[in-house]
Amino acid sequence: MKLFKNPLWLVLIFVAQPLFAQKNVALKSPDGNIRVSLMQVKGKPVYQVIYKNKLLIQNSGLGLAFKDSGDFSANFKMQKPTYKTAIEQYDLVVGKTKHVVSNYQQAIIPFVENAEAKRTINIVVRVFNDGVAFRYEFPEQKNWAAYTLTDENSEFNIVGDPKLRVLLFNNYTSSHEGLYQKMPLSELKETSLVDMPALFEFPGKIYMAITEANLRDYAGMYLGKHNGGLISKLSPLPGQQAIKVKAIIPHHTPWRVMMISDRAGALIESNILTNLNEPSTIKDVSWIKPGKTSFHWWNGDVMPDTSIMPGANFEFNKYYIDFCARNHIEYHSVIGYGGFAWYSNNWPGYGQPGTYSDVTKPIASLDMQKICDYAKQKGVGIHVWVNWHALYPQLEDAFTQFEKWGIKGMMVDFLDRDDQLMVKIQEEILQKAAQHHLFIQFHGAYKPTGLSRTYPNEFTREGSYNYENNKWLKAGLTPEHDLDIAYTRLLAGPTDYHLGGFRAVPSSEFKTQFIKPLMIGTRCHMLGMYVVMESYLHMVADYPQAYEGQPGFDFVRNVPTVWDETKVLNGEPGEFLTIVRRHGDDWYVGTINNSQARTLKINLDFLPAGTYKVELYRDAPDVAKTPDHLTKTTQSINNKAVIDVSIAAGGGQVMRLVKE
Repeated sequence: MKLFKNPLWLVLIFVAQPLFAQKNVALKSPDGNIRVSLMQVKGKPVYQVIYKNKLLIQNSGLGLAFKDSGDFSANFKMQKPTYKTAIEQYDLVVGKTKHVVSNYQQAIIPFVENAEAKRTINIVVRVFNDGVAFRYEFPEQKNWAAYTLTDENSEFNIVGDPKLRVLLFNNYTSSHEGLYQKMPLSELKETSLVDMPALFEFPGKIYMAITEANLRDYAGMYLGKHNGGLISKLSPLPGQQAIKVKAIIPHHTPWRVMMISDRAGALIESNILTNLNEPSTIKDVSWIKPGKTSFHWWNGDVMPDTSIMPGANFEFNKYYIDFCARNHIEYHSVIGYGGFAWYSNNWPGYGQPGTYSDVTKPIASLDMQKICDYAKQKGVGIHVWVNWHALYPQLEDAFTQFEKWGIKGMMVDFLDRDDQLMVKIQEEILQKAAQHHLFIQFHGAYKPTGLSRTYPNEFTREGSYNYENNKWLKAGLTPEHDLDIAYTRLLAGPTDYHLGGFRAVPSSEFKTQFIKPLMIGTRCHMLGMYVVMESYLHMVADYPQAYEGQPGFDFVRNVPTVWDETKVLNGEPGEFLTIVRRHGDDWYVGTINNSQARTLKINLDFLPAGTYKVELYRDAPDVAKTPDHLTKTTQSINNKAVIDVSIAAGGGQVMRLVKE
């Protein structure tokens, strides 16, 4: 990562102090399209958001409820704000964009208590070209050392009755996985708990997504119905329901983010979440190497019919390591076999804790040092799976041993919470893993909040209802669900999706198979997912013989997992999506489609001048019967070309463009 030595290059700040209007603080985005106003109405902070002269958020209150000291806003008075305009430039170690320029306007509005204690809370508002963010800050002060929060009452009073695309839950304990529901805001039930990001489509094709950024030492946030609008709901600390957050001052909440555009693809392109996080805490990032990984659990632990005994042993793992080495796949996952983990334990399965486990001691049949040494000789890194209940009690000992063996990273699974304690546990895992040069892949976890800027050893998160469900879901996941994920969950950041299933069948022929699962949607749709879905550790989850010699596998071998530039060429939520991403001088274009066949015009005017060799993979004419069929063509092309691509129902296309 290139570090800018001059702090004036990092952040150029222009401070202005306009005449203070007690009843209204006004901000606008650098391009002038988004306007935010904040005022105090009957003692309560209230804000509005306008996009291109259309009111999206009307008078929405901001408030906090404390266990021992009453409600913020009940007896606080707004003070003179401080304004700032800033341009920040930074590089991401892992991300969808290498070099990011963050341009925003900011106001810090102090609120001081009228009572003798004179407690102070700041509301900080930032307005970018692609959205609005606010948070509550608790500056260091003499008369207030700590707080216990029972509720955060941040309102989002949305104008009109926009269409929602949301994931709903009944409680705060989940893996954040499910099918998305589409409905008008008016039909959202009072009892529903809305996960984030949530997408709102207003008339005239204006899109807004609500989520959070920089979630650290605080409870995860959801949305709930409130007086016709929405209000924040925080995940309670374990064992009770009343208390959400306990904190030492100085402290601040995460950013509450509203991503806004009249182009749905702009929300996917946005870097607003990493903009709202801190720079990397890892100084030497040379060991951080994103890539692709095997993941044999998904395919059912398949082994060829040979004299090799399958199981958690060296020969089984050698089979997959050799496959990775032949095909330039950076990592192999050591998981276990048949539902039992690779480390010593008395648990009845991967996800059901028992009374004993020790992740520093492999089971008797598995020599971890031998596996790591062999993989290193082959140029492959070892990546292990571990249940967090087994890992966390011996975190330092485990990471010390992992580093000694030569393990490069791990999937930490079954977290299934986002209360303040779990949020702190996940950050502790990231911190200590970095000290031992280990990357982390969280599964059964809440959405990302841009923290991969601060801890670039976080490669990806699950928190999505993905292709693992084809192992047991009666109807299988549809192409429409993939699009729902792309236009909602993907807005928060990297999405681990069990990619690489190479057995597509017509939906009428789908059946559940725990071993060698089937897919709905064409093979080109699957190839498109490697470009569309952002993840710095994409899975190649099928077994070696399912790939080698198969059409399209050459694209899987070549496609990167981190990007210098990302653009959405075209798309409509629920319909289709085409994304182009650049890695070095090479460009990759991917499309995924719903169940309606269509022809798309793909304009290559994003290319720099010059001639490029384009490898184009598209659905074959007979994919309705044989969805794994595709055609590949190669030609020379330049940035004046427009390519017509016929995309089948449930289909897709990909291109790889290399400069000649």
